Amino acid sequence: MANDKTPQAAAPAPVDENQIMAERRGKLAALRAHGQAFPNDFRRDALAADLHAKYGEVPNETLEPQGIGVAVAGRMMLKRVMGKACFATLQDMSGRIQLYVTLDAVGAEALDAFKHWDLGDIVGAVGTLFRTRTGELSVRATGIRLLAKALRPLPEKFHGMTDLEQRYRQRYVDLITNPASRDVFVKRSQIVQCIREFFVRRGYLEVETPMMHPIPGGAAARPFVTHHNALDMQLFLRIAPELYLKKLVVGGMERVFEINRNFRNEGISTRHNPEFTMLEFYEAYRDYHYLMDLTEELIREVALAVRTTTAIEYQGTPIDLGKPFDRLTMAQAIHRYNPQYPLAELAQPEYLKVALAPFDVEVFETDGVGLLQLKLFEETTEAKLVQPTFIVAHPTDVSPLARANEANPAVTDRFELFITGREMANGFSELNDPEDQAARFRAQVEAREAGDEEAMFFDADYLRAMEYGLPPTAGEGIGIDRLVMLLTDAPSIRDVILFPQLKPE
Repeated sequence: MANDKTPQAAAPAPVDENQIMAERRGKLAALRAHGQAFPNDFRRDALAADLHAKYGEVPNETLEPQGIGVAVAGRMMLKRVMGKACFATLQDMSGRIQLYVTLDAVGAEALDAFKHWDLGDIVGAVGTLFRTRTGELSVRATGIRLLAKALRPLPEKFHGMTDLEQRYRQRYVDLITNPASRDVFVKRSQIVQCIREFFVRRGYLEVETPMMHPIPGGAAARPFVTHHNALDMQLFLRIAPELYLKKLVVGGMERVFEINRNFRNEGISTRHNPEFTMLEFYEAYRDYHYLMDLTEELIREVALAVRTTTAIEYQGTPIDLGKPFDRLTMAQAIHRYNPQYPLAELAQPEYLKVALAPFDVEVFETDGVGLLQLKLFEETTEAKLVQPTFIVAHPTDVSPLARANEANPAVTDRFELFITGREMANGFSELNDPEDQAARFRAQVEAREAGDEEAMFFDADYLRAMEYGLPPTAGEGIGIDRLVMLLTDAPSIRDVILFPQLKPE
């Protein structure tokens, strides 16, 4: 019976990578001289995880006599050469499986070739399943083939790829060597799929809207600019799909959603990437209160799907997604988390201006109560909203697409959801009065002319659509990347985007 116990090897001394690559290129040249160096006629019929799931608990006295034949393939991550018997570990998309390669089973020529293969090479093997003396499920190889030669060595196995920037730049190596990184992106896919199924079950139609816009709209942000040669026109990469989605509601598509890529020509940080993923959804004959209930339900369902619990931990802090989320106005939140600001005083413009004096923030004579509260909220409170909290009643002058509150037109029927001190979602009862919308657009144009590069453009086509009649509608956007960060305990947005934007090397 095979025994895969070997003494623990000491960490080898660093080797020059150029020398290693030269040696591997020499091996590749020898392979070419003997025929096809990159064959494509090997067909795998089993994945590592499936084999472990099906046979992982079967004792060897039951397993080995069955002679279960399999064909496996993957990247060789470990190799132990012991004369006439060798072990190797292959890693495929699902996990790892061990090979047992012997002279008697594969022949002298194949065994000698195997001994010269390198870690990182892509290998295929056929054989039968058995369990070693230490209990590891393995494939007793009856045939092995080199399917693709790796010219570059993997990071030294005792340390792996530890440099964060290198991991982001060479994500392909990070995925090979870091199972935790692979797991993040598996979970990301599951999160997106769960979101899609959540809305489809509720009768929403998934749609696609343009990524190149003649006028940037749907959010306050600086756009990326491009040029279409055939039409000889300037275009903007999408900063939000909102206006197109609401045009579809006008057209009778009363429940729509889109999982979309957005682009904003702004800063890069642990929470911001110029290219990011958003969920946006709209439903006619609903309001923002309904959206808050739906959002709680969505986040709990996704958490249960990928984490099996609503009681999670983010960077060492427990987060409870199971209990009802707090719902506070900005003034209520400022007072709760900063009791030195009396709630009654937070309705007074002069008090707010004095309160803002210690902070590095611009305050203008024209700022109203709502905008002053927003500035104080951002400086003193936003980062403290660790547990899920909806902040409602946003100022009208910073919410150009939201419906004004009927009791207090200075604020809108709008909310933002904060978890771990970060904005996760933004939703509101949509403004559907075309004349009010036109006035809001004009105010945005004036702000842009005064120097606000994030102010919106005047979108005449969207107004034309509204003039056909936009039903009462509620709409929301949720940041997929930040939601994935929360549910995978990732400290940076770069950890949940496969290929984040970085400075040139």
